Amino acid sequence: MSFSATVRGTRSDAPDVAGLHRAAARVLLTNWTGSSTVPSRTLYPHQWSWDSAFIALGLRHLSPRRAQRELETLLGAQWDDGRLPHIVFDTATPADAYFPGPRFWRAGPYPGVRTSGIVQPPVHALAAWEVFRADPAEAGRRGFLTRAYPRLAAWHRYLGTRRDLGGRGLAAIVHPWESGMDNSPCWDGPLARVEPVPPSRFRRRDLDHAASADRPTDLDYGRYVRLASDYRDHGYDDAATPHAFAVEDPAFNALLVLSELALARVADAVGADPAPHRKRAEEVTAALLDLLWDAPSGLFLCRDLVGGGLIREYGVAGLVPLAVPGLPVAADLLRTAAGERFGLGRVHMVPSYDLTGHAFEPARYWRGPSWFNISRLVHLGLLEHGETARADALRASMLRAAARSGFAEYVDPLTGEGHGSTGFAWTAATVLDLLARG
Repeated sequence: MSFSATVRGTRSDAPDVAGLHRAAARVLLTNWTGSSTVPSRTLYPHQWSWDSAFIALGLRHLSPRRAQRELETLLGAQWDDGRLPHIVFDTATPADAYFPGPRFWRAGPYPGVRTSGIVQPPVHALAAWEVFRADPAEAGRRGFLTRAYPRLAAWHRYLGTRRDLGGRGLAAIVHPWESGMDNSPCWDGPLARVEPVPPSRFRRRDLDHAASADRPTDLDYGRYVRLASDYRDHGYDDAATPHAFAVEDPAFNALLVLSELALARVADAVGADPAPHRKRAEEVTAALLDLLWDAPSGLFLCRDLVGGGLIREYGVAGLVPLAVPGLPVAADLLRTAAGERFGLGRVHMVPSYDLTGHAFEPARYWRGPSWFNISRLVHLGLLEHGETARADALRASMLRAAARSGFAEYVDPLTGEGHGSTGFAWTAATVLDLLARG
């Protein structure tokens, strides 16, 4: 693929910073419900777990107290086993506004709070620490960290015990949605053994708000429904469920490392022992390197716990560990990021899948498009490892893409065209964080 011939508009005048800040703030204010922020007012009318963590990182620059409230609302829906559910349903929104909705999941920590039964990547402790730093006095007055710490610690314990399905120190996901990168080609192999639920047995609501060409296929959705219903029918018991899908994902575990390091800082601030969290971060980092690093490809790969072995699909999840401090293979990851698979600096932001891969689709959900939250994580990784010029270029690319697309959910990495929902909350939050921190 010749990027110079294919990519359009990767370099142009920077957007108006003041106008972009006002527009991003408007998105978050519009999407605020009074206790949390919906990803979008159309396609995603509830609270999503890792969305709220990314949203809080941007919201803290507008209102640290509201950012605290964002995370507190999510933590308030925590289950007794420590899991943070990937959706907290808004009881004021019609039950059939989103599928799968509360009637499908039949789940929640206590009466009056309805949630899904699966989880999403653990960005929450990292978000909590940064939100605290935005206004320590207000956070201290409200007891924000004191109340958040035991819940965050329980969340991490859940991942380190019940979700260590491989028994070697990494948390496993049991549904593609738990990765946050729902429709990645990395899941195609493991999903192929899942018997799909026929489309006639469910009604997708996502296609009411987004083009079918941008969304997962009915076949994929049928498999998602099968996995979720099997987990539900086994009481969301990780040990008792005969998982047809169980994968160790490098992005999920890299974010666990970052959040354990942040939780060590939280522990220190509230008078708890930070050492166990630092130790856990070291252990997960070692397991990532031992189990998921693939030297020939210069990338971390996902590992299939059911079928066995590494999944040889090259997704952006394998670049996310770049944000881990002191990573010994950072130089290799940087070469991969700048190479033909991801084209860093020559495409719009960071594509979610190998540009040269057999399954690359530039506009379909997680099968190639560039996402703002993931590009921000790669940006943090570049800064962590001293790649200032590349980080600055990626930051500029994100700001341009957000301005041009109306804060789109994601963009085509080759053209910069926006897809999915506009007025997307974590896109706006990422912009505010970039403008505030550089």
